[in-house]
Amino acid sequence: MSDNATNEGAFEPKPTYSAFVLGVLLLAYILNFVDRQVLALVQDDVKLEFGITDSDLGWLATAFAAFYTIAGLPIARLADVWSRKGVLAVCLTAWSAMTVVSGATTSYLQMVVARFGVAVGEAGGTPPSHSLISDYFPPERRATALAIYGWGIFFGTGFGFVFGGMIVEAFDWRTAFYAAGALGIPVALLLMATVKEPPHGSSEGRTDTAAPSIGDILRRLTRTPSFVTLMLAALCQAFLGYTVLTWGVSFLRRTFEMSPAEAGFQFGVTAAIAGAIGITLGGFLADRFATKDARWYGWLSAISSAAALPFALGFAWAPSPVASIASFAIFYLLNNVYVSSLWTLVQNLVPPRMRATASATQLAILNIVGMGGGPLVAGYVSEAYGLRVALTVAALVGASAAAFFILCARTLPRDLANVLSGEETP
Repeated sequence: MSDNATNEGAFEPKPTYSAFVLGVLLLAYILNFVDRQVLALVQDDVKLEFGITDSDLGWLATAFAAFYTIAGLPIARLADVWSRKGVLAVCLTAWSAMTVVSGATTSYLQMVVARFGVAVGEAGGTPPSHSLISDYFPPERRATALAIYGWGIFFGTGFGFVFGGMIVEAFDWRTAFYAAGALGIPVALLLMATVKEPPHGSSEGRTDTAAPSIGDILRRLTRTPSFVTLMLAALCQAFLGYTVLTWGVSFLRRTFEMSPAEAGFQFGVTAAIAGAIGITLGGFLADRFATKDARWYGWLSAISSAAALPFALGFAWAPSPVASIASFAIFYLLNNVYVSSLWTLVQNLVPPRMRATASATQLAILNIVGMGGGPLVAGYVSEAYGLRVALTVAALVGASAAAFFILCARTLPRDLANVLSGEETP
């Protein structure tokens, strides 16, 4: 079947092929986080070489988030009206190349510019992938499929920290960037050669042919109460999540005097295993319960967000590295249960031709506050009070997501019904 499947009848991929496509998209997403997290591993080395401060490192994250957000909506719009796999392949190539450039920088300003390039490329990673997954997997299996795709966060983080740490100790921090960036081109070629472009809405038997404007999409999202409260909850979670991923390895290195390889290995492996279990559990439970009562998307997320708080505090205040890592494992498992529900709702709360743009809108909102605000605030708090206090502040913000998830659950049945009926949300 050609890429222009819309004109060739029903698109009915075999389950094995759908699983293969999901695997290719997962591989690209792993690289998305490998390239993103390398800086978090080597930031203390960059800080020393460039003579910068923790707040300067925080501003690097903020610049990344700003550039990611600026590029995200137009790239996602392109994915909604053009080839989603084509957009993803081009962007994967771009962010991989700019990761290599990051390793060649010789000043703080050059690093900011290089991270701008990585951010623009990575802005085109998740939205087209989410939209493709929604057309390869029907609603009753979508949360699990998106959860498996979400493994990329944790495998990418784990791989980046573990092998990046080894490369830093064997060579230097620049080589870690070179090695991470070099992996992207083969995956981009694999994507273009093997993934078919399905028609929008194919998994639900819909034939949406016209993509609405960005303005129409944004108006619909802002008039959907469930989406608004979902974003408020996700903002709180993103603030915590990006703070921990940005400063977790530095916390272990500074507090317990671990080497880059040791801290990267322990943090990375724990994050990969615990995070993957958490998001998979969340997807399984969402497909099991929320397909019968959509409010479970919000209820499950609220319960897990609140339950994660004591373990987040344990990570920050444990007296030994063993206790700290053990607390981190439980915290990270619980705190990622919500992710598959978040992604599934963003896809389900809009018609098919809006999905990539809706995903980009969600990422833009989360990254401005989460990636842009969390690490930056933590950097300033760290300079004044230390990283333990910075992580504590982030943990309290993350736990407050539970209240917004509960509010989201209240309006979900009506808002989802409006999408199925084709009505606008009042």
